[in-house]
Amino acid sequence: MTEFNPDFPVNLLSRVEDAGLNTSAPPQQRWLDGWLLRLSPGKAKRARCINAVAEGRLPIEQRLHHARRAFVSAGLPMIVRITPFTQPPHLDEHLAAQGFHTLDDTRVMVCPTLSDVRSTALPDGCRIESLGPVDFAEQVGGLRGSPPLQRLAHAERLANSPVQFHGFAMFRGEQVLACGQYAIEDELVGLYDVFTAEAARGEGHAQALCRAILVHALNRGARTAYLQVEGDNAPARAIYHRLGFADGYAYHYRSDDPEVR
Repeated sequence: MTEFNPDFPVNLLSRVEDAGLNTSAPPQQRWLDGWLLRLSPGKAKRARCINAVAEGRLPIEQRLHHARRAFVSAGLPMIVRITPFTQPPHLDEHLAAQGFHTLDDTRVMVCPTLSDVRSTALPDGCRIESLGPVDFAEQVGGLRGSPPLQRLAHAERLANSPVQFHGFAMFRGEQVLACGQYAIEDELVGLYDVFTAEAARGEGHAQALCRAILVHALNRGARTAYLQVEGDNAPARAIYHRLGFADGYAYHYRSDDPEVR
């Protein structure tokens, strides 16, 4: 899917895109002629890429030249995020012609109304705890096997976000089974960093945690939810479909660095 889902108003999807940019804002970012350069050393590509959100005045190659210098200075490969909102609209084709390869086919899924979402009983012996930014980044980083620098960058981004995050983990005893968090902006809530421990997958932990998180957000004024998930992550997408989410639009990344995966 490369265009908008016609079942959703474009202005809603535009607000979702803005909300996603707000929630992923790292301290290390700057503007370059309509392009938002994000230069975080963390794992998430959305926090270390170019978001081409405005037409700008400089030629594309000149902007890419200046952007590359910024990424080199930050010790990062240059990555460009391509969405249906990208400006100029032909940027994807221009980068492809320059040899930039594609990465991470990602779907932005939207649940237009949360009123029907209900919590379910947790699996036997499980409990959900609220976590602050540092503890959440450490727990989800541990599940992912993220190195210390990426965990620190994640915690820094959460602590300094212009949008308030609420992090949660599901435990059985002292064992972390799953993590997830949300960021709420007016009536929009974004579901982020949902991750289940490998040994605990297929047991319903992620779905139970997501339901509890969404109900928590609903009780705090959220009415519409969104999330970002890899297009080929069929198990996660099945969970989100059961929760009432549908694809709104897709995005991907491009980079000319062959080491970027």
